[in-house]
Amino acid sequence: MKKSKAQSFGRHMRRFYWLYIFMVPGLLCMILFKFMPMYGLQIAFRDYSIVKGIWGSEWVGLKHFQNLFKSVNFLRVLKNSIVTSIFSLLWSFPAPIILALLLNEMKNITYKRTIQTIIYLPHFISWVIVITIVTGLLSQSNGIINNLIVTFGGEKIDFLTNPKWFRTVLIGTQIWKEAGWGTIVYMAALAGVDVQLYEAAMIDGANRWQRMLHITFPCIAGTVAIMLIMKMGHVLNNGFEQIWLLMNAPNKTVADVLETYSYQLGLRQGQYSFASAIGFFQSLVGMVMVFVSNFLSRRMGGKGLW
Repeated sequence: MKKSKAQSFGRHMRRFYWLYIFMVPGLLCMILFKFMPMYGLQIAFRDYSIVKGIWGSEWVGLKHFQNLFKSVNFLRVLKNSIVTSIFSLLWSFPAPIILALLLNEMKNITYKRTIQTIIYLPHFISWVIVITIVTGLLSQSNGIINNLIVTFGGEKIDFLTNPKWFRTVLIGTQIWKEAGWGTIVYMAALAGVDVQLYEAAMIDGANRWQRMLHITFPCIAGTVAIMLIMKMGHVLNNGFEQIWLLMNAPNKTVADVLETYSYQLGLRQGQYSFASAIGFFQSLVGMVMVFVSNFLSRRMGGKGLW
């Protein structure tokens, strides 16, 4: 029995060895950038000193977590993080799904590929350039959008410093930059839908909207569920660079989130252990949300990560 298993394993490796070779770079990246940094998580439980190093720093247990939960700004930045994540789930998450469904309905291949190329491009533009463009468009003094508003008889709107407009601008730029790139996963899932289902539906008299509603979307529902579960793992991660570049003194009350709070305390003030405690808290909440959302997805008859 043992010999047969060894022979079976040998045949398996000889047959699929290229697949395992292709896995090596991904595994190395995961080990180097995901697992090895976990060694530094203990900084959150120590009074970390650069001079003493991690092991030389005093172990203080949950001291920094207690200071985090007692801090004056914690509830404010936690609320901002949660509200921003909810807005992102409501608007940014469905955007690539809707876009993929619309692209899937295009019959002209050349036109379809051209549109795909155009909507992919913003993903490769850095947030610094994107925010510079947004600032030029929305500036209250000489922005193009405000000039158009005045031309049509309206009053200028303070998009960039008014707290009421911050999340609208944030989510809008997020959708513009990443929605096109996010369609890749859903377009791949749509490519696997059996064409015979559409043909049968057309024979039964289903119009294009009915085919999309009753065939296309149900066929990618599993992919949507998995992407949503993965999104829940980053529920308190709102994207540091974008928020930091849009944040200013007037809108800081709604813009300041856990990432920016961690940056200000960790790098600017040198409170590395406190900042590590914030990161640990974010990761812990994300892990819990993944388990909960995966359980609910499986419970409701859908697919899950495991």
